[in-house]
Amino acid sequence: MTFLKVEGFGKSFTISHLNQTIRAVEQIDFSIDKGEFIGITGKSGSGKSTILKSIYRTYLPDEGKILYDSEEYGLIDLLQAEERKILYLRKYEIGYVSQFLNVMPRTTSRELVEQSVLEMGKPASVAKEEAEYVLSHFELDRKLWDTYPNTFSGGEKLRLNIAMAAVKKPRLLLLDEPTASLDEQSKVKVRELIEKLKKNGTTLAGVFHDIEFMDGLCDKVFDMKRRQYTSEGAVI
Repeated sequence: MTFLKVEGFGKSFTISHLNQTIRAVEQIDFSIDKGEFIGITGKSGSGKSTILKSIYRTYLPDEGKILYDSEEYGLIDLLQAEERKILYLRKYEIGYVSQFLNVMPRTTSRELVEQSVLEMGKPASVAKEEAEYVLSHFELDRKLWDTYPNTFSGGEKLRLNIAMAAVKKPRLLLLDEPTASLDEQSKVKVRELIEKLKKNGTTLAGVFHDIEFMDGLCDKVFDMKRRQYTSEGAVI
């Protein structure tokens, strides 16, 4: 059964002070099966991030459907779902990772990951145990666990970002340009993290500019310009 289906998707943005409406993306159709990783490619401004933010419901599209096979609610259209259901899905089923790390000041890496677990209603003892496990799993240096992340490198911040999302064991994880501005060594680490998530059964959708990074990693690649798949398992 299809795990996520984007159907007839379209989104416009209004620039109020110019009294203009810009069509960001239109007539997008693709689907993902459970456990797959779909990569979305296209030039800047083609609407790649708009799609991910709409799946997460940060944006509300103008047309189409985004059908998601929820563990809690069954098949649900994310564009029509009540806000309380969206909040539940963000907390328990759908994660979002961007290239930016926006966190509370004077909060250590360990505390940030623990907070992600506490948000799910689990006790402090469980939060501590799971935070330590996921920080180790995603290879964040132990000496950084009790350090404020504003001092971290780009690769370290990204690993923490993924750890904060992954500790909730999301059924669906959205990756919005996670390799942007990273050096090659950091990109290798991110690729390894994604492979671990796939192995653990997480379904993923990601936006990337780095075509080489995606090669052999994605099960499907969707090209925004052609509005179709370009390959299965490789970028061409």
